[in-house]
Amino acid sequence: MFQALILGLVQGLTEFLPVSSTAHLILFPWFFNWSGEVDTLTFDIALHGGTLLALLICFRRDWMDLILRKQKLLGLIILASVPAGIVGFLLNDFAEQHLRSPLLISIMLIVFGLLMLVSEKVFRYRDMDKITWADAVTIGVAQAFAIIPGVSRSGITISAGLFKGLEREAAARFSFLLSTPIIAGAGVLHLKDAFLHHETHNLQLFGVGFVSSFITGYIALRFLMKFLKKHPLNLFVYYRFGLAAVIIAGIWLRG
Repeated sequence: MFQALILGLVQGLTEFLPVSSTAHLILFPWFFNWSGEVDTLTFDIALHGGTLLALLICFRRDWMDLILRKQKLLGLIILASVPAGIVGFLLNDFAEQHLRSPLLISIMLIVFGLLMLVSEKVFRYRDMDKITWADAVTIGVAQAFAIIPGVSRSGITISAGLFKGLEREAAARFSFLLSTPIIAGAGVLHLKDAFLHHETHNLQLFGVGFVSSFITGYIALRFLMKFLKKHPLNLFVYYRFGLAAVIIAGIWLRG
């Protein structure tokens, strides 16, 4: 139960902060030698379900606005979802089997952290209503790289938006709206795999993971949207560098 609580908290905090939730969910069991029910596909679905609910509640007004009045922007979100959807469908199993190395994660944390730093130097002048189909495609292609643990879906999409000249808050809002169909799609994909494996689990354990990821996800979203109105991504970049150093030290200590 304790492991489910901790992983739910980690998922909720890191799903939206630009530090890579997948990397943290891989690293925590690796650091502490955790296994069992918390290391299954269906538990992963529960965690993603919690953060998906947090997204829907936080951005409920935005979604109503998109559906009722801003269909063009809704179409751009759908368009931007296509690259990551294709990559996730085709390469999800490969990523699960071959892209979970702590060393790879540490490299991605550093490389894309540097990219985030550079993106903050770009002149920004456009709000979300000025997003074009070219912006949507660019941000969507960038999101596809988030299948690699350590990249961070929010980090790469916000950075792509900044490189395209979007204001930081606009880039973040588009990023989180874009994440809704992606997180939902990932949950459906994993749910299919769970049914194929006929897994049975402790529902109480999954409930703890779901609720904790929802609560911390909601808090993280509200915090980040306020934070990015006034502050750059640098704080999260420094965290990424520190985490990469801890991972490399852990690899060295383990021989």
